Amino acid sequence: MLQGVSGTYPAVSAACPCRTPVRHWGKKEVKMGKRGRACVVVLGDLGRSPRMQYHALSLARQASLDVDIVAYGGSEPHSAVIENECIHIHTMIQWQKYSHSLPKILYPLMLLLKPIIQLVILLWFLCFKVPPPDAFIVQNPPSVPTLVAVKWASSLRKSAFIVDWHNFGYTLLGLSVGRSSPFVSIYHWFEKHYGQMANGSLCVTRAMQHELAQNWGIRATVLYDQPPEFFCPTSLQEKHKLFSRLNRYLCHPLGVRDCVTARIGADDQNETLFTTLVDTDILLKPNRPALVVSSTSWTPDEDFGILLEAAVMYDRRVAALLDENDSADEGVLWKEISGGKQYLYPRLLFIITGKGPEKEKYEEKIKRLNLKRVAFRTMWLSAEEYPLLLGSADLGVCLHTSSSGLDLPMKVVDMFGCGLPVCAVSYSCIDELVKVEKNGLLFSSSSELADELLMLFRGFPNECDALKSLKNGALETGSSARWAAEWEEHAKPLISEVISRNLN
Repeated sequence: MLQGVSGTYPAVSAACPCRTPVRHWGKKEVKMGKRGRACVVVLGDLGRSPRMQYHALSLARQASLDVDIVAYGGSEPHSAVIENECIHIHTMIQWQKYSHSLPKILYPLMLLLKPIIQLVILLWFLCFKVPPPDAFIVQNPPSVPTLVAVKWASSLRKSAFIVDWHNFGYTLLGLSVGRSSPFVSIYHWFEKHYGQMANGSLCVTRAMQHELAQNWGIRATVLYDQPPEFFCPTSLQEKHKLFSRLNRYLCHPLGVRDCVTARIGADDQNETLFTTLVDTDILLKPNRPALVVSSTSWTPDEDFGILLEAAVMYDRRVAALLDENDSADEGVLWKEISGGKQYLYPRLLFIITGKGPEKEKYEEKIKRLNLKRVAFRTMWLSAEEYPLLLGSADLGVCLHTSSSGLDLPMKVVDMFGCGLPVCAVSYSCIDELVKVEKNGLLFSSSSELADELLMLFRGFPNECDALKSLKNGALETGSSARWAAEWEEHAKPLISEVISRNLN
C-alpha cells in the first residue's frame, strides 16, 4: 500500500502572530476565524525551490497567515523557513525513478502510472492532512498531476486556487520525450485546461505574461524573482571563514592535481586559497585565482559542455598570449604561482554548485581536461553558505537556456543580490534581467564566453576595469529591488483579492 509520510515542524506556539481572527486584505476587512491560512504546493524538492520558500515566508511575515507547505523532502530548506513558527512543512513520499533500469517498452506505462500515483498522494495531503486553507498556491511546472490535484482539492475545500507560473511543463517534457510525442500534446492540454481554472495567476516574466494572455486565455500578474535579504555582498571576514571551511574541498581535491592544489592544511584557519590572516588583519592574496561560480541543475536545458569548452579555450589562449610553449612543464608554472608570481591573466577556479542527473558524466570529462590555468570543483552548499559563496566570487556564469524561452534564471537574481556580475547564455527574454555592459554580458557560444573571460580578467585583481564596472552595476541592480518589496507590490494584492472574492 502506498502511503505518504508527513513531517511537520516546528509546532506553532500559542503566541504565533499568525493567529488573529481578523485579516485586513486591501481596503476590505475579512473575518476569517480559524481560516487565516495558505497552502503552498511544490511537487518537487522544497530545498531546491527557493521561490516557493520565499512565498511561504512572505505569506507568514507580510500577510500574517499560517502556512502549510506540501512538498518532497531532500535538500534542507533555508533556516528562515524551518524556524518560522507559522510555517508547517508536510513531506510527501517521493516517486522512485525506475525508468533507467526498466525496458524501453515499459517507459510509456511508467509515464502514465507515475502521475496517477502522485495524484493519489497529493489529494491525500491536500484534502486530509493539511487544515483547510483560504488559498492553495501551486508551483507550475510540474503541471501533471499538480494542477489537477490542487484544483480538485480547492473545489472540495472551498479554497482559492492560485498558480505561480515558473515555466511551461509541456516544454520540459518535450526535452526528454521529443516535442512531437503524443504525451507532450496531452500534457499541454492538461496544463492549459487546468491553468485556466485558476482563480489567480502569477508569472516570472513579461514575455510569459504575454504568452499566457494571447495563447492560453490566462491573465497573470508578473512577479519578478528578486533576492531576499540574505543574498548580499560578503564581508572579507565572512569570506575568510567560508574559505577556511572549504579548504579541504578547494585545495585537496580527490584524485587530481591542478593549478589551485595547494599546500594548505585542511583545517588551517590562518590561510586559505584566497585570503590570509596577518596578525588580526585579513588580506586578499594578490596572486589568488579568480573565482567563477556557476549553479546548475545538471539537466539537458543547461549545456554544461559550453563552459568546459570555454575553459579549454581560455587556457590555450592565455598560453598563446604569454608566448608559452605547449610542452612547458605545468609543474614549474604551478611552483612559480605558489611562490607568489603574478601573470597578466589569472588562474580560474570554477566552483559548480547543484545536483542533477548529468553531474557524474561531466565530472569525468573535467578529470580528463588537463588544464594549466583552470580548475574545477563541484559541490553542494547549504542554503546559508550558498549566498556567502556568491558574495565571495568574482564572476557568475549562467548556462540556463529555458525550454520555453519565457522564464528567467533565478540563480542570476541571487548573484545580483550578492553584487556578482554575470555572463549568461543569450535567449529571447534574458534581457529582462541581464543588461549588457551594465550588470553582465551575454554569449551564444563557448568561443564568445572564452573571449569574455579573457577581457574581464585581464590584469586581475587590480587592473580589470571592465569587471569592476560590471560589479558596480550588479550591486546597483541587486540593491534596487528585494523580494519582500516585490511581493508586497505585486503578489499580495492579487492573493488578497482572490481570497476575498472566494470568501464571498
